[in-house]
Amino acid sequence: MFKMNKKIKGSKNLNVPNKGEQSQTCLGSAERKEQSPQGNVPNKRAQSQVYLNYAEHEEHLHKENVPNLRFPEFSKSYSQTTISKLATIVGGGTPDTTVQEYWNGGIQWFTPSEIGKKKYADKSERTISREGLSNSSAKLLPINTILLSTRATIGESSIAKVECCTNQGFQSLIANEEIVCYEYLYYLVATLKKELIRKSCGSTFLEISANEVRKIKTFVPSLDEQSKVSSLLSLIDDRIATQIKIIEKLESLIKGIVETHYSQCDCTKQVRISELGEAFTTMNMSKEDLSEEGNECILYGELFTTYGCVIKEVKSRTHISTDKATTSQSNDLLFPASTTVDAMSLIAPSAICKEGVILGGDLFGVHVNKNYNNEYLSYLINYIYKSKLARYAQGSTIIHLHYSDIKNATLLLPTIEEQNYLAHLMRGVEEKINIEKDMLSKLYSQKAYLLSNLFI
Repeated sequence: MFKMNKKIKGSKNLNVPNKGEQSQTCLGSAERKEQSPQGNVPNKRAQSQVYLNYAEHEEHLHKENVPNLRFPEFSKSYSQTTISKLATIVGGGTPDTTVQEYWNGGIQWFTPSEIGKKKYADKSERTISREGLSNSSAKLLPINTILLSTRATIGESSIAKVECCTNQGFQSLIANEEIVCYEYLYYLVATLKKELIRKSCGSTFLEISANEVRKIKTFVPSLDEQSKVSSLLSLIDDRIATQIKIIEKLESLIKGIVETHYSQCDCTKQVRISELGEAFTTMNMSKEDLSEEGNECILYGELFTTYGCVIKEVKSRTHISTDKATTSQSNDLLFPASTTVDAMSLIAPSAICKEGVILGGDLFGVHVNKNYNNEYLSYLINYIYKSKLARYAQGSTIIHLHYSDIKNATLLLPTIEEQNYLAHLMRGVEEKINIEKDMLSKLYSQKAYLLSNLFI
């Protein structure tokens, strides 16, 4: 499918030799062609030729502006250009929120939090009217515009599949189709995220201006090669979209099972959260404390991004010693304590079933006593009591939830036997979800690999 133009960056886990090993590998090829009469040792002329070829190859790549991987039918150098030549950049705006006539119209109006989760954007959480569009700095964007977030969450993008507009947290790209196809531009932007962040500035939140976006330099191949690359990456994205739907269906199944069980069993025992067990807080901890090896750990943000209702296996590790940290017990219930999204999303506790895991960041927990099942409590709160507990959250920009806020909140619970039954029933479904999530993670890794090697 591809031809390899040089040693692939970031290939630590692949069977790709390093530079020195490549030289030896090439040397072995030369040996087969030209060996000394004494045995399997190449003569000096063969050795020189091998190393000369490697050096020439590296120099050639540097001069020619080519990616690490290419389809074999293409050989021309990529052309250096700037974003300003590839696309027209259009900002956004927000109509006056106090004017009712400006809102709930027929025009999709996107914010940065809605972008990047999926390749295509077709339905926004809020809409505006024609009057709202006319009385704001928002602009109507054509289909296939690349919606690029450039404020707060920088570098996320989606392709508009309907005419739409955005708030001021965007510098959207309308592709110059004579030079670049819109789909290739979408994938190209994904490779420029670090550059976008590097060029951003701001004290309250990071932002990159339209002018700075325009000046970013990049490389593009011919339109034919763009089409081929885009088609391949689209296949991966289609697989990702399907995988996400599978996971969503399984999670919906869990919700249905929990709701049905709760409605049919005898839930007569009213319990305060403070009665479930001993509360605890955790140490400060950040992504900088993570390491390739070391002790198992959970950062509070992973309760949103990595784990579901139940944590059986821990994915992260840290160099921090267990004797200097807060560690888990086998029947703990963990709560994230802050978010920038909304109160409902903050109510996302996870039951952890492993002892000795280091816990850190903005979270709190409960050492659930033997009268209650922590797995059941996690399902119950996530699917039955989410809206009730969300009312205890406080804040606007950053939303907080403290143990002291919810300790007196009450839950209606069934017997411990019923709790154990549901927890057991859910384990099979959770295992299936974890398998599907692992597959999704592999697909994302495949996409990241291709993005890093099919582009310059």
